[in-house]
Amino acid sequence: MAALYIVALLVLTAAAYLWGQSRSRSLRTAGEKLHSLPGYHGTFAAIAVALPMLAVFLLWSWVVPHIIENHIVGALPAAQQPADALARATVVREISNAAEGNALAEPLSLEIRQASDAMGKLHLLSDWLRLACGFGFGLAGLLWSQSQISMTFRARNRVEQAVLMFLLACSAIAVLTTAGIVASLLFESMRFFAQYPWYKFLFGTQWSPQIAMRADQVGQSGAFGFVPILGGTLLITAIAMLVAAPVGLLSAIYMAEYASPRFRTLAKPVLEILAGVPTVVFGFFAALTVAPIVRSTGTSLGLDVASESALAAGLVMGIMIIPFVSSLSDDIINAVPQFLRDGSFALGATHAETIKYVVLPAAFAGIVSALMLAISRAIGETMIVVMAAGLAGNLTLNPLDAVTTITVQIKSLLVGDQEFDSVKTLSAFALGLVLFFLTLFLNTIALRIVAKYREQYD
Repeated sequence: MAALYIVALLVLTAAAYLWGQSRSRSLRTAGEKLHSLPGYHGTFAAIAVALPMLAVFLLWSWVVPHIIENHIVGALPAAQQPADALARATVVREISNAAEGNALAEPLSLEIRQASDAMGKLHLLSDWLRLACGFGFGLAGLLWSQSQISMTFRARNRVEQAVLMFLLACSAIAVLTTAGIVASLLFESMRFFAQYPWYKFLFGTQWSPQIAMRADQVGQSGAFGFVPILGGTLLITAIAMLVAAPVGLLSAIYMAEYASPRFRTLAKPVLEILAGVPTVVFGFFAALTVAPIVRSTGTSLGLDVASESALAAGLVMGIMIIPFVSSLSDDIINAVPQFLRDGSFALGATHAETIKYVVLPAAFAGIVSALMLAISRAIGETMIVVMAAGLAGNLTLNPLDAVTTITVQIKSLLVGDQEFDSVKTLSAFALGLVLFFLTLFLNTIALRIVAKYREQYD
């Protein structure tokens, strides 16, 4: 039924556009001109139809299913009334599955079958009523828009205002989404800090989130020191950038300044294929290829190398983010005006001197932005660290030891069925909040560097 509603919306919207365009053209008289082109009149009529129909569809789909669920659950016998929210969700899911005809593992009781039949009938009636209501509002919008069309009607202004409001709504969604993410992280983090002191979290040097569930159970009391997690994150990120920054930047310089057009056409897409490889594939490569090589090489040199090391994860992560540095730096270097190179050559500089003293300084701000984007990408990576660096929260600067990162711990703490009242689970939100501010800090640094060193050319 939702598809039928969308078809009705599209058909009525198209009819409104054609009718509004035709009606505006019929109003033309000799020596007089419409204030707006016929296309604007048609677009105004289409908007007048589409907006109310979309509003009806969204509000109806959001509100009415809850009303139906409350009615169906309330009609169940007293013995089958759910005791809490979890039991209610289970009952509603069972009734919904039966109403949709999905296969169930157990035979249904008579009450559940009756409730599923009633729910199916109510949903069918609701869909038809939604279609009728939406069509009625759309038809009312169509008639109203046609009554507004005249020689002096400012259809263009109305359409531009509608487009401006749409763009404003899109911007507001982005802003509100960010605000919602921060608010949810902050709220849950405050619950964590109410059970665990914030100074122990930020400055603690031991990370061991395991907690005994019962008094007679063997387990730890839980230590949530953030410093080892931050140290592991920065260590792996530093190793990754030591690989990605020089390789990506030098490859960008070659592609932009030295490579022939034919070689660039072939090599650039191949290099950028790395950006499309799933991170789990890089994780397999790190765990099955790079980690054994690092371990065997370290053993041959007499070094103690962990089976899962920060060096293996950092090397593969650096390979993964090479395309981010290379592609962005390549575009930035190509954006440097050609007359700067020509002026350098005219003064007798060589190609290498021109790149070193003219091109790279002019592109410095953009290259820094590319490197900051790569750092943020490395900090947010999870799968490679899970498969190649381990889960141990060690406070160390030795790249041959096993370490963990913020994102890996968030994943580990929230995997499976979790009780969101425990300090162990709530610590994941505190980690997320710190990670958010860490990336925000990096972005702020990048913006300041760009603002300071940005060059503008006429």
